[in-house]
Amino acid sequence: MKMTSSRPYIMRALYEWIVDNGCTPYILVDAMQENVMVPEQYVKDGQIVLNISPTAVMDLDISNEAVAFNGRFGGVAKDVYAPTSAVIGIYARENGQGMVFEPEEEPEDEPTPPDDAPPEPSKPEGRPSLKIVK
Repeated sequence: MKMTSSRPYIMRALYEWIVDNGCTPYILVDAMQENVMVPEQYVKDGQIVLNISPTAVMDLDISNEAVAFNGRFGGVAKDVYAPTSAVIGIYARENGQGMVFEPEEEPEDEPTPPDDAPPEPSKPEGRPSLKIVK
């Protein structure tokens, strides 16, 4: 069974952990990915570091699809949007503790079995059971 990405769940947990420990959460974003909206003048080498602490941003939303918030850059309010796949890592500014994520691979379409392929084995019916072996 194909599961959704664990990245947004880990990001939310690390964000909470960093803030609970009195540190400043930063995210590193691949600004070159599609649908990323960040202030271009702060992008270096295709990446941008963003302070997402509660005192630095408004309306922070770390959803399963993206990180979105309103922040001030050079005194100008700007909406920021980064798909979760564009977030390279999240860490505490003070000590660097956090996580860097592996690049996500694009989901591939399920391959269609050839016409002469054997049928899928049927799943057993009923509840699975365990027995104690001594």
